[in-house]
Amino acid sequence: MSFLYRHPAVFRLALTLYPPYLGTGIAVREVSRDFQRVVVTMKSRFYNRNAYGTHFGGSLYSMADPFYALMLHHLLGRDYVVWDRSACIDYLKPGRGTVTAVFHWSDDQLAAVRAATADGARYEPERTLDITDADGDAVARVYKRLYVRRRLPDDVRAKKNVENANSTA
Repeated sequence: MSFLYRHPAVFRLALTLYPPYLGTGIAVREVSRDFQRVVVTMKSRFYNRNAYGTHFGGSLYSMADPFYALMLHHLLGRDYVVWDRSACIDYLKPGRGTVTAVFHWSDDQLAAVRAATADGARYEPERTLDITDADGDAVARVYKRLYVRRRLPDDVRAKKNVENANSTA
């Protein structure tokens, strides 16, 4: 997966050409140099509209699925495990035309994740994302919970395992 993070343009192109995204018209439009901001869009096409002429709900969710975790994985580095833990989406109004999702991790949010996981404990940050239409109105709101844990060096992990075993004995 490290090839994705060689350059923002590689990340953008690789995910835009990822078959599930290519097939739904989802495109990564912007990736900041520091990978802290990503903009994803989806144009309305005949192949991604439902019977009512609006975006499929599943396609709206797909826009939001991997980005917070992928970004955080890169921003924290290889010493961290990052997974999506859970998600929920509320559909607020019919999605028509081009819809946009803007993902962002601030320096303060990253510092909070690092602080919460410094001792190897798991942390589950929650994020809320609005998917908006061309007028800036929210058409869907996505709630994401991630799982983050700092990988401890082998000697520290072994010591913790011994301490845990002794405390339960």
